[in-house]
Amino acid sequence: MANSNSGDSVVDRVLRLIAAFPEGVTALPLSELAARAELPLTTAHRLVRQLAGHGLLDVGPGGSVSLGLRLWELANRNSPTLELRQAALPFMEDIQQVLHQNVNLAVLDGREALFVERLSRRGSVANRAQVAGRMPVHVSSAGLVLMANQPRPVQAEYLEGFSDPTGRLPLEDLRALLGEAAHRGYAQLAGVVDPDTWGIAVPVLDRRKHAVAALGVVVPLREVRLQALVPALQTAARGIGRRLGEPRENPVFHSAESM
Repeated sequence: MANSNSGDSVVDRVLRLIAAFPEGVTALPLSELAARAELPLTTAHRLVRQLAGHGLLDVGPGGSVSLGLRLWELANRNSPTLELRQAALPFMEDIQQVLHQNVNLAVLDGREALFVERLSRRGSVANRAQVAGRMPVHVSSAGLVLMANQPRPVQAEYLEGFSDPTGRLPLEDLRALLGEAAHRGYAQLAGVVDPDTWGIAVPVLDRRKHAVAALGVVVPLREVRLQALVPALQTAARGIGRRLGEPRENPVFHSAESM
């Protein structure tokens, strides 16, 4: 790909353009999109026009730009999380029916937990975990339990580069949280993201016993029942793990195993 005068490639500029949409914002004026992507207006206009021609972006009335359905289609059709989400949804639905609270599914991506599915309902407590949203490992029970189940070199690299911008979590406390999560088989964080909620998560292990995801719940702080919550989550996580890797002729949606 040809480079611009600044040295970045066309791929770099396209990625910046697509990633410039803030969470929850469906459309932006071209001038604002260009500014957010740190691109000259003429460059942004040319790229938007080309991407719109392939359905990856849409240009609406007044020149507003939004992400195109074609982009969503390509991203979801062969997504590496598609099988995981399909395997997990029946179990997540079972848990939600029992708890009437938020249930989420996350994977580890570098130093962050990336949330790939979430079930919620009216009346449930606040949950900052959004689908396609990220949280640093140390502020999420899902992130902690995922990191606690990674190979030692991965953990060591994470701890070596750890820093908490707020200064509220010393490195030794983080080590203790990871050790506790590994020993107990689940992670819990109370009032970290929201003072009135408690996050609890367990690892989802594939057939090779690798932690490929975390299954978690967010419940009111006053209603924590670890004796009931953790076994239910662990049972569901085992069910998800068994579903992973099943032949395609056995659809993962055919039934949900009982909790």
